Formats: sequence, C-alpha cells, structure tokens
Amino acid sequence: METKKRALGMGLEQLFNNERLDISQLEKQIVDSADNKDIIEINLDEIRNNPHQPRKHFDENALHELAESIKINGIIQPIIVKKSIKGYEIVAGERRCKASKLAGKNTIPAIVREFSDDEMMEIALLENIQREDLSAIEEAEAYSKMIRTMGLTQEELAGRLGKTRTHVTNTLGLLRLPENVKELINNKNISMSHARLLSKLFDENQIQDLSLKIVNEGISVHELEALIKSDEVPKLIKNVRRKSNYRPYNVYENALRERLGIKATISDNKVTIPFTSKEQLESILEMLKVEIED
Repeated sequence: METKKRALGMGLEQLFNNERLDISQLEKQIVDSADNKDIIEINLDEIRNNPHQPRKHFDENALHELAESIKINGIIQPIIVKKSIKGYEIVAGERRCKASKLAGKNTIPAIVREFSDDEMMEIALLENIQREDLSAIEEAEAYSKMIRTMGLTQEELAGRLGKTRTHVTNTLGLLRLPENVKELINNKNISMSHARLLSKLFDENQIQDLSLKIVNEGISVHELEALIKSDEVPKLIKNVRRKSNYRPYNVYENALRERLGIKATISDNKVTIPFTSKEQLESILEMLKVEIED
C-alpha cells in the first residue's frame, strides 16, 4: 500500500478506492498536482498505446479536426503516461497522441506516473465509456476482460462504472452475436437498442435475417420488437426445433455463455467451448479456474 501511495499520491489513491472511479477527476487531479518539472516533452515514437485499450475504431474526421487545433494552439493539456520496458505507455490522451502525429509533431508534453496493470485496464475502459467513445461491442469486450482479469462480479463491475447491473448484463449479451453482426454494430449500422433485442435470440439464421432487415429496410426498434413478438418468429423457432436443433440445456448454455462471453454449446452429452487462439484458450481456462502446471 505504501508503494501505491508514493506512486499515485494520496488523492489518487482515494479515487481508486472509491466505489466509482471518475476518469475526468483522476486526470484533472494528476495535472493539477503536477509541477512544471513534472511535465516533460517525450518523443512520440517512444509512446505506445495502453495495451488494455478497448477502443479499436477512431473518428478520422474528429482526429483531423483535433490535429488542426493542435497546429494552431498546441497541446492544451499534457497526456499521462506510464514508464514501460521500452519507452512509455499511454494512460490518458491517446487521441491527442494520434492527432499530434497527424499535425506533424515529433514530441508531446506528458506527465509520467506509475500504475498497475489493473489500474491501466480500468482507466482505459473508463476513459472511453465516460466520454462515450466506445462502440457497444468494444464496451462489451472490455467488460468481459475486466470481469475475467480483475475477478469482479457483474454487480461489482456495475458499481465501479456507475452503471446498472441490467446494463452490464445486456451489454455482455452482445458478445453472443455472430461476428458479422458485431461488425455492423461497430460500424453503427445497427444501434445498441436493436442489438440488445437481437442478442436475446439464439438462432443465428434468424439473427442474420433480422440484421439485414435493420440495415436494408431501416426498421425501427419498435418494429423489430413487434417482428420478434409476431407469429413469424415463434414459427421459425418451432421449425428449427423440428430439425433437431432444439437444445434441452438452454438454461445451462446461457449461464455458460454469460460467464465466458463465448458461444458455448451443450449437446449430445458434450460441452463445446470454441476458441480462436492460445491466448483465448488460456483466458477460458483461467475463468474456469483450471490450473496448468509448467
């Protein structure tokens, strides 16, 4: 604890100990408490993104606008970085870094502070969520990572984020959607409200068909809800069941999918958990508390 006090300062330690962390308050306190000697010019080539950064999509127009502002006014507020083995990692201010490069800058003013991996993860998520920069899928993936890595329950995560438990549960449910539908959400072709309704369904063909209706026909959330409740959808489900796709273990499947954030299936007395990389497999085993001896 003493090390953490020296690294963050008493004010920041109190912020991290609060039930809810406010990223704007955190960043303001770091900047306000910094002396002139704490603000240094760092070469942009020495700075890399926060490895826990959940955001993958940036508004290019907004970045170019910020770059033009930087050309005229410079950087108004220094970024915050953490010293790493090779150079520095961004704690707060990734957009300013990207825009500075677009503006042709070689260096950027920065404040160096120490943060743990868990703190870096939480800051990266909160910076984006509280400033509304994440897509719904990026938000869901970040929630899943925080639950796995930090050992939080959905209730605890909701408290840290200042969200409701229902919001966290609904957002995590989006991870069950097919990959191409997730991409439509990332590209803002499908709204969060549409996506939540789709995530309640478990027939992929049905989800794909309804997604196309949303994109091609522009159906509203109310129209989608009515369509799902209409006779058309129940009939589709019954037909799927007659084709031996009915699963008697839906309750267990749903619980497993919510826990792992992966479309696991239970059938023929087997549990199937798909993965795409060694890292994802290791993450699944960690969530299932399976220890592998070296």
